[in-house]
Amino acid sequence: MFGGRRDWSKPFRALIAGGGTGDGAIMLAQQLSNAGCPAEVTHLDVSESSQRIARARAEARRLKNIRFERGSLLDATGPYDYIDCCGVLHHLEDPQEGARALARALAPDGGIGAMVYAPYGRTGVYQVQAALRMITQGDAPAERLRIGRQAVAKLPVTNFFTKNGFVTDHRSGDAGFYDLLLNPVDRPFTVRGVAALAEGAGLRLTGLIEPLRYRPEAFIDDPEIRARLARLDPLQRAEFAELWAGNMRRHTFYAVKADNPAMLPAAPDNRQAIPIPVDLDTAAIARGFAAGQAIKADFDGLAVRISLPPLAGAITALIDGRRNLGEIHRMLTPTPDWLVFKSAFDTLYSALNGLNRLFIRYP
Repeated sequence: MFGGRRDWSKPFRALIAGGGTGDGAIMLAQQLSNAGCPAEVTHLDVSESSQRIARARAEARRLKNIRFERGSLLDATGPYDYIDCCGVLHHLEDPQEGARALARALAPDGGIGAMVYAPYGRTGVYQVQAALRMITQGDAPAERLRIGRQAVAKLPVTNFFTKNGFVTDHRSGDAGFYDLLLNPVDRPFTVRGVAALAEGAGLRLTGLIEPLRYRPEAFIDDPEIRARLARLDPLQRAEFAELWAGNMRRHTFYAVKADNPAMLPAAPDNRQAIPIPVDLDTAAIARGFAAGQAIKADFDGLAVRISLPPLAGAITALIDGRRNLGEIHRMLTPTPDWLVFKSAFDTLYSALNGLNRLFIRYP
């Protein structure tokens, strides 16, 4: 959202809208604290019990940069530099109203990160939800849970839900079962639906996570089909990927205000760009690249393989989160032509950034 150019020495205001028991708020507050950023993270939630747990987690970590507010995200006031809304919009009676409320609370140069459920990877969930609603309507939650568990235990093998191995939330306990199959409001969004949700709130998408999942050319090797895919725009290719893969259970997306031209996805566009590895053993990865020159990934059974140029291994070995591209280029022996180096790095970056393992920041 910030193009790798956010100055983290400046004040930063973040809102965790529907913060629950605090996963997002605690993580972000801790990261900002570690970075020495003068930041304030607001944890907003309607649940007193959830917020009590989040408060205890903040106290255990001695975090002083979290503010707690009870209330609905529909009443959020800003401006906030960043708004996080994970797993909430799809449970609102009117998700579009929720998205508009968040957009109103967003600073002009801020960004929103959100997650909503997707329909195809949750095939069977909505049929079972509808069926259980028919036989538990009017019951108290505990009774709905009892009957729901009893009924699901006797689902026939012909039911789509029994065939869907990607959804396992109901096995994690009562809370997981209730959230998945008994939630009174659960509206999934396709990729096109996510784009419409953003547009309806005056926002535009800057990214879908993980990016590689939304590039069908990463898991389709037929040259004729890939040529036809190349004629589609990025959103259409993401739509195709969702339809073709069939296993996407959620969409995590980032967005900025539609009239904010400055915010572009971070890309390495000059020698000052600093590659930042995340959860990545660059030395081990470099050895693997040298042996096979490819990146392999598995997205819930969907195999992805990305071929890499010969320089990829040597470049990866020099990525340490401090050196910029100019320094990495000069350290290679023999030093290749800049354009050759940049082309190799761009391919490497596209693949690893597509897996959420390599990012860019600028000094």
